[in-house]
Amino acid sequence: MSGILYGVGVGPGDPELLTLKAMRILRESDVIAIPSETKEACTAYRIAQGACPELERKELLPVPMPMTKDPSALERSHEAAANAIAGQLEQGRQVAFVTLGDPTVYSTYLYIHRKIAGRGYETAIVSGIPSFCAAAARLNQGLAEQAQPLHILPGTYHSASGDGITALRGTKVLMKTGKNMASVRGSILESGQEAVLVENCGMPGEAVYHGAASFPDNPSYYSLIIVKE
Repeated sequence: MSGILYGVGVGPGDPELLTLKAMRILRESDVIAIPSETKEACTAYRIAQGACPELERKELLPVPMPMTKDPSALERSHEAAANAIAGQLEQGRQVAFVTLGDPTVYSTYLYIHRKIAGRGYETAIVSGIPSFCAAAARLNQGLAEQAQPLHILPGTYHSASGDGITALRGTKVLMKTGKNMASVRGSILESGQEAVLVENCGMPGEAVYHGAASFPDNPSYYSLIIVKE
């Protein structure tokens, strides 16, 4: 009988935001898969370990994921990860793949999830608190009320710059802005909308920047922007 693969969302950074279900699945799993070469370099693992110290005694399965948009390189890494995880499942072992935030929101885990499910193995997703919800709580404010729409946009793509910000009504959350910061910041300033950047929410080095003009040129990878009309 083959094992089960769980995609476990560990939340945005604060170990106290790990859900009870996530903690139970991590404790029950035979193997912890991490999207990194080592546990020291894996933010998701460090967050989970902060809530579940017993992870130190678990077997780790490193499945590195390159930071690239090259389709060929991504496909190779995803296939290699799926092969490694399938090898564990074939032995009847339960595998927990830890991922930041929630596994359903811009998560690399989803690629592995589909490959494993496509091979006929049992898979399940364990929800985690999304970074934009934690950031709004950190700012002590809501994201959307009554009929206001809420838009979640990948900041590294065209939709988050230019007319993509000014044309959408309600609240916009820009995730993983990265090298597109200059374009995004310029669009927000031109639109005259209110914006806050939260960097490393719930983690060491947390910082909050109010107003697009104050946004750093090279924010941490773990940063997001909340834009309101």
